[in-house]
Amino acid sequence: MAASPVDAMRLSPLPILLALAASTPLRAQVDVAADPLAPAPSSAVPLEEIRRFAEVFRTVQEGYVDPIDDRTLMQAAVRALLADLDPHSAYLPATSASALAEEVQGMYDGIGVEVEVRPDRSLKVIGAIDGGPAHKAGLRTGDVIVAIDGRPAGSLRDPDPSRALRGVAGTSVRLSLLRPGEALPRDVVLVRQSIALSSVSGRLLEPGYGYLRIGYFEGDTADELKRQLAALQAASGGPLSGLVLDLRNNPGGLLTTAIEVADLFLEGGPIVSTRGRTATSNVLYRAGAGDALQGAPIAVLLDVGTASSAEVVAGALRDQRRALLLGARSFGKGSVQTVVDLGNGDALKLTTARYYTPSGRSIQAAGILPDVTLPGTAIRGLREQDLPTHLSGDAEVPDGYATGVIVEGESAVAEALRRVKQAAAARQATARRATSAG
Repeated sequence: MAASPVDAMRLSPLPILLALAASTPLRAQVDVAADPLAPAPSSAVPLEEIRRFAEVFRTVQEGYVDPIDDRTLMQAAVRALLADLDPHSAYLPATSASALAEEVQGMYDGIGVEVEVRPDRSLKVIGAIDGGPAHKAGLRTGDVIVAIDGRPAGSLRDPDPSRALRGVAGTSVRLSLLRPGEALPRDVVLVRQSIALSSVSGRLLEPGYGYLRIGYFEGDTADELKRQLAALQAASGGPLSGLVLDLRNNPGGLLTTAIEVADLFLEGGPIVSTRGRTATSNVLYRAGAGDALQGAPIAVLLDVGTASSAEVVAGALRDQRRALLLGARSFGKGSVQTVVDLGNGDALKLTTARYYTPSGRSIQAAGILPDVTLPGTAIRGLREQDLPTHLSGDAEVPDGYATGVIVEGESAVAEALRRVKQAAAARQATARRATSAG
């Protein structure tokens, strides 16, 4: 069986960050540190535990009210093995593993939404893909899908009930949604489409000042970002004086891509490190030389929907004092998953490391606090630390089932632009004084 550390975005019930595939070229330098103190894996399962498992298996097989074939029962046992680890580890049947591969490649048929599978098997919306059917229909973070085509979302024995949202392009699906603050569900009919994922969009806010939004991190996001940046510079007639980078409602994506994106705006130094129990999980990623903006100020927008690899970028730029962060506290997913091919089409998605920002801080279950807080909509239960069985965090504050804040609209962009222009004016004034002194 082969480990294939790639990232999933929309397939997973939660925003996730997966490990780096060794074959993926990186501009960043990589230091792999062996961990001689890592405990050796157990060589054998105690015989008593094997007997207990066999006894339970046989009892269910012989006495359950309905007959269950061995394959179904064994798959249920494997899923249960992972269920109590953390919210991001999972067994992926062949259909789910295949869908994951399609999405990583940037094309799939569906409604374009990221969801979290809740304990009652309903689906909480984490985010809608820009331009997809769910986005156009107005689905937003915090909505709960309680029924699909008239059937409760958790009525089927499916390890991933969100698969019912997928289907052939052109077919319709009816969703019943519960929206925070509304007493009754609302019904929405969406037409599935082929989602050709374009992860980056951009525009000029003013001459010399650009806006780039990253909706998620897929394989070619860094290259797409370079193209968008070049187009903005061409439209502006030269190098930009400042940039607003929008990472709101970004559920994550490839770790490799997050590193490449952060590297674009850094002149060197650490980007992120990962730490786990194996030598290959202990890695420090460093930026190479060359800042695409030549030091021009950056403002980053984030909120509770900013998760995983989006938090890697925000954390790197803030810790390196390269950007000002505005918005609300991020989601707080500071773990790395590796996908292991099981050889029969199925796959195992396993949490293998925590990641740390350049300052050595883990954001697991704590998130990243902005430098400037912006107003937004507060909704309970949207953070990593609100998820059952989440990994504990070094800086986690047990504040109960508190609220996460969604920051929407153009007013946040306007405030970010104002801050960028202030920083650009101060930078230009400093340059003029240096020239006069020389």
